[in-house]
Formats: sequence, structure tokens, C-alpha cells
Amino acid sequence: VQLQASGGGLVQAGGSLRISCAASGRTSSRFVMAWFRQVQGKEREFVAAIMFNGGTTDYANSVKGRFTISRDNAKNTGYLQMDSLRPEDTAVYYCAASQSVIRSNFASQFAYAYWGQGTLVTVSS
Repeated sequence: VQLQASGGGLVQAGGSLRISCAASGRTSSRFVMAWFRQVQGKEREFVAAIMFNGGTTDYANSVKGRFTISRDNAKNTGYLQMDSLRPEDTAVYYCAASQSVIRSNFASQFAYAYWGQGTLVTVSS
């Protein structure tokens, strides 16, 4: 499976942005896609995850209520809608995926075998 992320950019605080991650290749019935983000010099952190079959989701507390993860099964594409953006949301966002992840492991980067290239999201104050 290959992942292609897109949609990053510059936005003012309080604004919105949607980033996408297209998956190519064969995916299983338990396919899970996630978003992580990383600021230079800091560890990569979990943002959100979604199971393509059924739509089970999970969010980091820091984005809950502001970010929404979704998917289009027909397009094998996941989305991260980011609203009420804050300067501290500035980071490189990475999409990740796995053919099977149990929900308790959604937030672990080690659960994901496939990674896309990062897309930079910059939120200005």
C-alpha cells in the first residue's frame, strides 16, 4: 500500500484546512488510516485514526472537537478536516495506515506499516 498525502498549507488562526491521504493498493476489511504530526525536534504525536470498514474513530484530546477524520471507501482516501486551528497545530502531518489495528493501538505509531510523505500545515497567529 502506498499513501499520498496532500492539502497542507498556510492558514490563519481560527481558520480551517482539509488534508487528504489517498491509498493505492489492496486494502483489507480492517484497514485503518491515521494522522500523526511532528514538530521539528519533538516526537511524532497521534492526531486521529479511522477504521475504513465501519468508521470507528479515535482522536487525541488536543484536537477533539476541532478536527474530524473521515474516509471515502470508494476512493480509498482519508481526510482530516481541521477547524478552529491554533498556532500550536503547526506541524508536518503524516498519514499512516495498516491492514489491521485494534482500537487500543490506534494511537501507537508502531501499529502502522505504511506511511505517506508529510504535508506541512502552518497556522499563523
